[in-house]
Amino acid sequence: MKKMTEEITQLKLSTIVKNPYQPRLVFDEDRLRELANSIKENGVLQPIIVRKSKLIGYELLAGERRFQASKLAGLETIPAIIRTYSDEEMMTLSILENLQRENLNPLEESKSLAQLSDKLGMTHDEIAKALGKSRSYVSNLIRLLGLPDKILKHVENRTLSPAHARTLLAEKNPKKQLELVDKIINEQLNVRELEAIIYGEEKVTDKSVSNSNINLFTDETEKELMKKLGNKVKIQANKKYQGKLSLHFDNLDELEHLIELLKK
Repeated sequence: MKKMTEEITQLKLSTIVKNPYQPRLVFDEDRLRELANSIKENGVLQPIIVRKSKLIGYELLAGERRFQASKLAGLETIPAIIRTYSDEEMMTLSILENLQRENLNPLEESKSLAQLSDKLGMTHDEIAKALGKSRSYVSNLIRLLGLPDKILKHVENRTLSPAHARTLLAEKNPKKQLELVDKIINEQLNVRELEAIIYGEEKVTDKSVSNSNINLFTDETEKELMKKLGNKVKIQANKKYQGKLSLHFDNLDELEHLIELLKK
């Protein structure tokens, strides 16, 4: 990415438009007001980054919170660094910048990762390396977008954990998925109990699992395989430890990844 200039320029806020590739959907209003108050007292300490728009004015590349807080503080101008970026570079920079923040909600993060995959053609492995995350972390978050909007809203509001949401993907009927969400929230089901319902098993408690050598063995083995493979694993075994092992995948990318691992 070539820099046009590192000179800091004061730009009118009215000439700057929102980044079209900005993955952040929700800002914490209280924190935004706190930043606005700080800007009123101390000014904007770190310049935003923009590029010249193809139409008129400038497009915001980095510094969305500072930009919004400056408007809230009543400023007319803001310190900025003008750089030259292609659309692809702009999207990559914007998404990666936001993904490094800890306060993104899971849905925002999922959509951002999907943009890197769908629009930039990055593989899950490439995204994982760029972010310093595991491949399974990336794949599992992107998979969440296959759920109905009503369920994703619960994930966004943090009334449903990403782990519960991923488990719901095993239930292919959208109506049943929504019914299960209500059950999760009302009965405070854990992931293990949700799996038992989806796979047609009897509801198990932590106590019953701990008293069964078979369940204990299969549970621990499932967890270990899921960590290594990055995909949902299901083991069914009888008292003689005879049964079957199932590997779940949702797309060709995940299937190819599993095949590569199994060949090693």
